[in-house]
Amino acid sequence: MGCLFMVFTLITPRLIMVLLWLFTDYLSRAFDSFFWPLLGFLFLPTTTMAYAVAQNAYHGVRRWGLAIVILGVAVDFGLLGGSGRALGRRASD
Repeated sequence: MGCLFMVFTLITPRLIMVLLWLFTDYLSRAFDSFFWPLLGFLFLPTTTMAYAVAQNAYHGVRRWGLAIVILGVAVDFGLLGGSGRALGRRASD
């Protein structure tokens, strides 16, 4: 059950990014090129979406926009750290 939850949490932000890219121009309004969203999709998807929200809804990474981006970074590093910790625990068992 834990592995299924981890797969779901790792896939969900990427799925949302794909849906946003296919059906809206939300990401293209936040980013000037395709390079940064692609890197964000691969490495830090929640941070990339948080940056897009900050740019579109809060007119940049200021005040609440900055808080949302920091929250996105914390979520991404929490997901990466949590999966690494679980992997290490499983290897030691």
